[in-house]
This record gives sequence, C-alpha cells and structure tokens, in this order.
Amino acid sequence: MSTTGTAAAAAIKLRRPTAAPSSRPLVQSRQFHASGRMQVVKPVVLADIGEGIVECEIIQWFVQPGARVEEFSPLCEVQSDKASVEITSRFSGVVKKLHYEAGEMAKVGKAFVDIDIPDEVAASSASEEAPAAPAAAAAPEAPAAEAAEAPATAEIHQETLNAPAPVKQKFSGSSLATPAVRHLSKELNVDISQVNGTGKDGRVTKEDLHRYVAEQKNGGAAPQGGASSPAASRPSNSPFGAATIDAEDAAQQESTVPIGGTQLQMFKAMTRSLAIPHFLYADEIDFTQLYSLRQRVNASLARAAKVAVSTGAEAPVVTKLSYMPFIIKAMSMALHQYPILNARVDIPADNAGKPNLVYRSQHNIGVAMDTPNGLIVPVIRNVNARSVLSIASELVRLQGLAKIGKLVPADLQGGTITVSNIGNVGGTYLSPVIVEREVAIMGIGKVRTVPAFADDADDSTSQRIIKRHVCHFSFSADHRVVDGATMARAAEVVREMVEQPDSMIVQLR
Repeated sequence: MSTTGTAAAAAIKLRRPTAAPSSRPLVQSRQFHASGRMQVVKPVVLADIGEGIVECEIIQWFVQPGARVEEFSPLCEVQSDKASVEITSRFSGVVKKLHYEAGEMAKVGKAFVDIDIPDEVAASSASEEAPAAPAAAAAPEAPAAEAAEAPATAEIHQETLNAPAPVKQKFSGSSLATPAVRHLSKELNVDISQVNGTGKDGRVTKEDLHRYVAEQKNGGAAPQGGASSPAASRPSNSPFGAATIDAEDAAQQESTVPIGGTQLQMFKAMTRSLAIPHFLYADEIDFTQLYSLRQRVNASLARAAKVAVSTGAEAPVVTKLSYMPFIIKAMSMALHQYPILNARVDIPADNAGKPNLVYRSQHNIGVAMDTPNGLIVPVIRNVNARSVLSIASELVRLQGLAKIGKLVPADLQGGTITVSNIGNVGGTYLSPVIVEREVAIMGIGKVRTVPAFADDADDSTSQRIIKRHVCHFSFSADHRVVDGATMARAAEVVREMVEQPDSMIVQLR
C-alpha cells in the first residue's frame, strides 16, 4: 500500500467515533434520568358532578401549592345546586398550581389544579397519547452537558417523593362550613376564617358564629364593617332600651350579601326552569282510607321491630311509614298510563332542528328535601319496580344522607319527575316549579282534618257529619308538550290510588 493510502486510512480511523467502554453506562444513566420523563405537570379536569351542572363553587381547598398528594386523597370541596362534593386526586404527586380561589366558580370540564406527577405515572399516562415516542428514541443523543444535570434532577425527584402527605386543613382563607353557615356569616358581617369551629373536623357551626359575635361585643371590639352610626351610639331614655329610636332619626340600613353556594346554584337553576311555560292544576285528595291503612301498617311494623329486638334478628330498616311512599307509588302508576309525564324535551343546541320528546322507561322520581345545606332533590330510582316498603326504605336512606350532607352525585342524577312535599313544613297550598329536563312536578300540602258529610245517607235529611283527612295537591306541567286534559286525567289516577289504597295494592308490580 502506498504512503498516501496509509495516511488516508489513518485519517478515516481517527474520524470514526470510538467510545470508551465506560461511556455506555453514562449514556444509559442519562436516558433513564432524563428530566422530561421524571416530572410531568398534569392538569386535573373538574369532572361532571351532576346532570346539567356546568359550574360549581369552590368551597375550600384541602391542599396548597407545594403539598404532596396521594391518589384518592381529597383536593377540595365544591358546592353545586344539589350537594357539596369532595373532589379527590387521580394521581400521586405534588400540587403545582390552584386555578381558582375559595369562593370562585369553577367550570366543569376545565382544569382546576395542576399536579406534578412522578416519572412512572407520567410514562404510563404518556404511552396512551404519544405515538411519536419511537421517533424520539431514534433522535440523536443529547450533548453530554445534559447528563451532568441528571444527578441534580434525581435529587429533586427524591425530595418530591419524600415530601410529607397532606393533611386536611384550611387554606386560602377558607373555613370548613356549610353554605347556610357561610350565608349567616355574611349576614353577621363576620370573617368566618377567624372563627374556631367546634363541629366535626373543625367545621364552623351557627352556634360558633353567634358565640364569636357575643365575644366580640363583650370584649368591646368594634363591629366589623365600619364605624357605628350616631343613632346607635346615642344613649336612649326609652324603657325599651336603645333599640327604640325616633322615626325621623332612624336611617335605612342596607347590607349587600353576595349570593353564593347552594343559593347561587338554585338562583341559576330556577332562572332556567322558569323559562319553561308552566301551567298549574290543583285539587284535593281524601286521605281518610290511607290514614287508616297507614295506622295498621305502622302497628305491624312496630311489632316486627320488637320481635327482632327480642330474638336478636336484624331490625327492619323501616319502622314507620309516612304518606310519601304511597304518594310516590301512586305517581308511578299514573306514569304507566300517561308516559308523556315521564318524558323530557330535547331541543337542539343550535335551535336548527325540530325539538324531540324523549320517553324514558324507568320512573326515577325526585323528592325535594329541605336540608341544612339548602333545598336538594335526591332521586328514588326505578320506582315502577319497587314496593311501597322498598320506596320507604330508599327514602329513609336518602333522608339520612341528605341531613349530614353525604349524598353522592349518583343519588342526585337521572330524575324524570319530582314530588315536593311542603306539608312537613306546614304549608297547605303550593305552586311548584318544574325541574330542568322534566315536564311535570307534583306538590303536596299538609294533611288536614276537616268535617264532611257522610256518603251513606239515604236522603238529605239524615246526613251525618264525619271527620275526613284531606290534602291539597297540585301539578305544574310544561305546556309546550302537556295539555290540561292530560294532566287532569293523570291527577285523577293519583287521586284514585291514594283515596282507595286497596286498588293500589292489587296493582303493585
């Protein structure tokens, strides 16, 4: 070989990359500890927590930026028009950003918190949505300077994993309290974050607020929200104290309280509901026979409960029946004959097509309940396949959960028609408002004892005055799809089933 050829071969050999054996582990280590795979900021999207709900209020945060969270640990509590719900984390990691402050409205389907998740979770999550991963693997190697950054990144990652788990606590000036208590704090002009809660998990109660106000007054502290008025500071010689002030000196006092929590959601829901053209149908039902049947059934249930206690058997869930299970079952039987009342109106979003009437096979009857958190409407599902006792058992379960604010979204979704009982509060007459995605609602007043003429007299001269148990009931219906005659006929079915409960029993499915 010539000298020129030997020199060329030597030059080619010098240009050929000859990595030392010790360089391979360094390359593998750099790839394994690449920062792009170790930490991924994952936005957590607020899922749909109820049918038709597009936004909800952030009541309080249980975490703050920099806190470590585990999978299924609570992130925040939100309030919709139906219930308060705790939102839990889908990932384990470190909270990077809170998109909303306590008291703000969060949009369903939008990110409300960012979480920095570990590398192994990021890899499994990215494998579902990254078809370009093979191309990235075939890319040229990064400069050796990136490998020098890997140990520092690994140290940061180790610190992240060793961060303490979060504990439920109050952040961002938030306090654990129901919407009703928050509303009262605004009326009393009290900063709720300054009140020590004595309820469960440090929850602030109404008694805590009143005690705080009393302590502020006894301690001589000036009321929050500004200086006192001259009329209030001026001594009074009236025997009734300073509360009596001359009318010409008294000034109109106004305070602005923002609508929030359950009340805000009800404000929006009822605004949409009242866009539906309502009509009202009302009449009275004679509860006399149902009154007697209910007394006999309750006596039987009481005996069964005593037997269960004496024998050590499982006690029945229902030990006393109210009128509501019978009324709900009577409503279901009316829906069998008039299924249009169990339908909903489907209007295209762009209003371009014709509206549709969607018929539904199951009778999922909502029951309006007055709770400490406000008015909510849990749903008794598949009433058409339930007995009266089964309906009563489900009603007891929902009432118990509603009282302590533990209803889950599944208990509040899918209603097809609603029954609202104002009678347990004391009202006699009611004009109910239709719930969205429904075409009718039934309102029930209190059962009253009234005198009436007996029906067994042969002539008018021998008529007897007897005691009757009567109740006023009313239906509101969507006049776009339901006419008055259909509503009246369906109401007569309800009346027949309640006034003659024997016919209801023989028709149970």
